[in-house]
Amino acid sequence: MNDILIVEDNKEISGLLADLLRAENYIVTAVDNGEKALSVFERYGARLVLLDIMLPGIDGFYVCERIRKTSDTPIIILSAKVDKDDKLNGLILGADDYMEKPYDIDILLAKIQGIFKRRYAMDEITSDELTLNKIEKTVYKNGKLLETRSKEFELLLLLIENKGKTLTKEYIFNCIWGSDSESELQTLTVHIKWLREKIEDNPKNPKHILTVWGTGYKYE
Repeated sequence: MNDILIVEDNKEISGLLADLLRAENYIVTAVDNGEKALSVFERYGARLVLLDIMLPGIDGFYVCERIRKTSDTPIIILSAKVDKDDKLNGLILGADDYMEKPYDIDILLAKIQGIFKRRYAMDEITSDELTLNKIEKTVYKNGKLLETRSKEFELLLLLIENKGKTLTKEYIFNCIWGSDSESELQTLTVHIKWLREKIEDNPKNPKHILTVWGTGYKYE
């Protein structure tokens, strides 16, 4: 899933904004018309939409209305249309905010950070290129959904929440499978192997899930 979907037909504005947001560690996709915006949103989703109004083809008002029919994803309209009626129309159609161009980039960043903090901080945990959604129990790497089993998700979440700490095999096993589980400790080793194959660039030389010989594992 994308963190932010930029819908802007001015390539220079779009490119600069995308670069700035990526520098802030957001996963960003930028499109230059309404049709592409709806296609990308329906296929990949987004946690926030930054939406221009004056677009080739269908306009931003239509895009806003279509998205709002199926999703409560936050939408910030960024537009040179400054009439009161345009602002009211955008807000009535479901936009969460309406900023006039040229906008102050620091204010926009603050608004974006506020949205992510209020809406997603409690539900998600991010570490490097990984994003874990605690509600949906999903794992994304660089915006791409990884197929993970329930125990794999719980194991990865436990490791990331204790980033930098060495956890013993017994502690991890009891947390994930329970002290009265009929599974054997070898089950943990297998799940560690599966996780490495999914999240590591080189599973045979892992950079994140590290073995602490004689003790257990830690996440770096």
